[in-house]
Amino acid sequence: MKNVFVHASIRTSNMEKSIDFYTRLLGLKLLSRREIKQNNAEIAFLQDPKGKGCTLELTFYRNQKKFTQPEYEERLFDHLGFEVADMKMTIAALRKENVTITDEPFKLAIGPTIAFIEDPDGTLIELIERK
Repeated sequence: MKNVFVHASIRTSNMEKSIDFYTRLLGLKLLSRREIKQNNAEIAFLQDPKGKGCTLELTFYRNQKKFTQPEYEERLFDHLGFEVADMKMTIAALRKENVTITDEPFKLAIGPTIAFIEDPDGTLIELIERK
């Protein structure tokens, strides 16, 4: 049997706010959304509209009371990565929406231009422009 990586899951404190962020600001499409009664949770699956990239699972646990990210150096999960067509336009649009930009765009010595932002729950997201 061949193993295939199919999705990554991140927790959210507000499913509506997270779905809006990832669909409206980062261009993902909501594929499905459902309740998981066994662990009192709700999950939503999102993917790019062309179905090319990995699927993102948003998970909201109703019993979870604390939604804080540890300091950067203490995090276990590092970041999600999104390829963008135009970094300047993307950053400008995110700035208008008051999205936290943790690292302004910079060009790697060899390779793309990257920047880092945070989602509504502080999950770190790398933006990558390959030109």
